[in-house]
Amino acid sequence: MIKSLSTLLTIISLSMSSILAQADTPINEINHLMEFVSASECTFIRNDSEHTSQEAVEHMEKKYKYFSNKIDSAEDFIRLSATKSTFSGKPYHIKCAEKPKEESQRWLLNELARYRETTQLRSNAN
Repeated sequence: MIKSLSTLLTIISLSMSSILAQADTPINEINHLMEFVSASECTFIRNDSEHTSQEAVEHMEKKYKYFSNKIDSAEDFIRLSATKSTFSGKPYHIKCAEKPKEESQRWLLNELARYRETTQLRSNAN
């Protein structure tokens, strides 16, 4: 009986840890995406003007602050802060060395999926 209770408490504790870890996932994911952009050596194209990765991060941070009350997930962050011009409606593009230009939305969603997979694998290993 005591062993069963101990096992049950361990399971509940692990479940709660997992739930709490997931509670801040959107913030962690958004922070990861900002760091990913910052560390990239890609050119960011907004309204036909080229920008460095650091300039892109600064721009996304401004939009993130502006739209913060509408951002509940990393997907919201990408859609509202890193996908297209609010004024012109033109999509943002990314140009990385040796790769064709692509829309920032696809580039960031691919990185988000990779990050989630890596995080999930790490979580399962523990």
